[in-house]
Amino acid sequence: MAKPNTAKIRLNSEAGTGFFYVAKKNTRTMTEKFSIKKYDPVLRKHVEFKEGKIK
Repeated sequence: MAKPNTAKIRLNSEAGTGFFYVAKKNTRTMTEKFSIKKYDPVLRKHVEFKEGKIK
């Protein structure tokens, strides 16, 4: 059976609030760590979110 192209990743808030998003990432085209600015409802601001592993 073939290995799937997408993997679930956890986007952790860099502000240290503990809030996270769960997203899918194509592992063949995006080999580096993923980071994006998204909304953190705990701080009520847009902050940087970086990729981490789902436990």
